[in-house]
Amino acid sequence: MKTLVVSFYYMPEVGAAPSRITNLACGLKDNGVDVDVLTCMPNYPKGRIFEGYRHRFSMKENIDGIDVYRYWTYACNSKNPVKRVIAMLSFAFTMWFFAFRFRLIKSYDRVIIQSPPLLVASSAMFLFKKIKRKNVILNVSDLWPISAVELGVMKEGGRSHRFMLRHERFIYKNADVVMGQSQEIIDHVLEMFPEKKTFLYRNLQENGDPTQQDFGGRRKNGLKIVYAGLFGVAQDLLSLIKNIDFKQLNVEFHLYGGGNQLDEILKYIGDGEKNIFYHGYLQKNELVAELKKYDVSIIPLMTSIKGAVPSKIFDILPHGIPVLFSGDREGADIVNDFGIGLTSKPADYKTLEQNIRTFAEMPDNEYNKYIKNCISASSDAFSFKKQMIHFANFIKE
Repeated sequence: MKTLVVSFYYMPEVGAAPSRITNLACGLKDNGVDVDVLTCMPNYPKGRIFEGYRHRFSMKENIDGIDVYRYWTYACNSKNPVKRVIAMLSFAFTMWFFAFRFRLIKSYDRVIIQSPPLLVASSAMFLFKKIKRKNVILNVSDLWPISAVELGVMKEGGRSHRFMLRHERFIYKNADVVMGQSQEIIDHVLEMFPEKKTFLYRNLQENGDPTQQDFGGRRKNGLKIVYAGLFGVAQDLLSLIKNIDFKQLNVEFHLYGGGNQLDEILKYIGDGEKNIFYHGYLQKNELVAELKKYDVSIIPLMTSIKGAVPSKIFDILPHGIPVLFSGDREGADIVNDFGIGLTSKPADYKTLEQNIRTFAEMPDNEYNKYIKNCISASSDAFSFKKQMIHFANFIKE
């Protein structure tokens, strides 16, 4: 079976979005599926096309045995919504040059389209389903435009909202199968199209055998907290660090990653006097080694977002790192039900601060139970290998 994965994000980009699509493509390949990828020139999350990819309209490369076809896009990480829409529209247009590869497209048995970005997904759906008549699987990671309204970047009922709703309905209606990264996403799609075939596909990571990790020496020199990911509007780390006094709590907060809040965060934390430290971008293998240094991980959501379950919850489980989850809905249910951490409502910094104190003062035997629960969850309910075997068999059928 030959499958094409269409995504706005892909490695060597870093962050949750490119990571989950890279894992999907590599996981399918490892389970006997012949996979190609159609994507844009790498630019995420810095908003600048990477060295080695600049001044090109298109190119083909092979990464880990997967052929990757890239086309130019307008790269930006601006907060300006107009520029962000232009960036999405640019790839939504340039991907159509791939349509001239007639024989190649004819060879695909399945096409997996990533959404969001919604406009990219809509363009790809029109190309591969309506014109090329391919069997299309839609991979929905976030519910747009619902998420945009809940984040306050789009007005409900406005012209742009109605425009996006039409595109949302178009991609759900025309997909042969809809994959959703949360049960809320699956339920939302089924409310619109009750007969639609669906598949719950969590954004899991391939992290090897978690039982081989060394968890000794935790919390010996005070609690060390880590955040690794995007510094964006949905996470709003800037508000978090302004409302939590880590120095007064006598704990350290270490940051990895980047995004459109990075400059403001660096300006606020200064030279580390606030017990907040920034370590830049790290590749996945480098970050895995770094994570062993930390005791708990903060995973924040600025507001309640329907369908959103941060993949960072699953990313850190194999490392035996309990979660301080600032959010609600399905993400909070997972943390509580599996006993992998403590939860607080979005922007409830008082409760989050109390949860930090709880982990700092927790007896070793109780803290070790959280570590054990993390490892158990990553080996069973949230095992990447088990999910990928199930999904590969599903699409072959």
